[in-house]
Amino acid sequence: MADLNGGHLVARTLREAGVGHVFTLCGGHILPIYDGCITEGVQVVDMRHEQACAHAADAYARLTRNVGVALVTAGPGVTDAVTGIANAYSARSPVLLIGGAAPLGLRGLGSLQEVEQVDLLRPITKGSWTVSETRQIPEVLTTAIRHALTGRPGPVFVEIPVDLLMTTVEDRMAPIPTAYAHRRPTAPDQASVLELAALLARAERPMIMAGSGVYWDDAAAELRGLAERAGVPVFTNGAGRAASRTTTRNCSPRPAGSRSARPTSCWCWGPRSTSAWAMAGRPRSPRTSGWRWWTAIRWSWGATARWRSA
Repeated sequence: MADLNGGHLVARTLREAGVGHVFTLCGGHILPIYDGCITEGVQVVDMRHEQACAHAADAYARLTRNVGVALVTAGPGVTDAVTGIANAYSARSPVLLIGGAAPLGLRGLGSLQEVEQVDLLRPITKGSWTVSETRQIPEVLTTAIRHALTGRPGPVFVEIPVDLLMTTVEDRMAPIPTAYAHRRPTAPDQASVLELAALLARAERPMIMAGSGVYWDDAAAELRGLAERAGVPVFTNGAGRAASRTTTRNCSPRPAGSRSARPTSCWCWGPRSTSAWAMAGRPRSPRTSGWRWWTAIRWSWGATARWRSA
């Protein structure tokens, strides 16, 4: 049994989540977290601007397939990070932005660097929370991390008032959840797989369009097996291009502006032409509201076919 302050709880929660680095610009509202990072062995990477912190956390998340953490001070520190978080939201990158905040007792009284941060970040994140008690820090952080990594990845924001970071509690009063699963493997629906196989067998000109889910689910080997056995060309888009070199010799990475890299905006025209889509994938977890599709196959019948971007 030991006494820990809120900053130490933040660092320990991040370490238990597999985070080895945090990207930050020093600020008074978040100083206790640095002490905890030193104790827990989480490396603090000091940047020169909060926007760079968010972009670095974005890159870290993409390279590790885990959550990337940006740690910024209250007010202008959080607002400076907005551009990087908006970029992570568009790129579906799991970034955790932790922002300091004014003391709870001074909220609404014009305290130093006080900004309505939670409402500001809500439109460009998967979730935005504030912590109201020190003992809730591990619970709120793990909830945010789960949201960032579950289903379609994306950034999240957690605001922690500075007085909670300095408050000390017994570790038994603030347990760190360990049973929450970020990416529990789940088999695809068998009926959908059989339907996909039947449609593929009838196709005259099949093509696989692989997107970012191939990378985030680390499914390059599965994609390669499907492409080689079916004998069809593979085109990649988004983060799926990272898997192109290890997928198959029939794989062709195309730039984002390429017509072949935008399957959702492609049309097929021609006499008696018929086109269809079939998708197969696996959900990240039982909490996922929809499928995490990683492969799309399109085929068409007709004398001529013409692809055109919308």
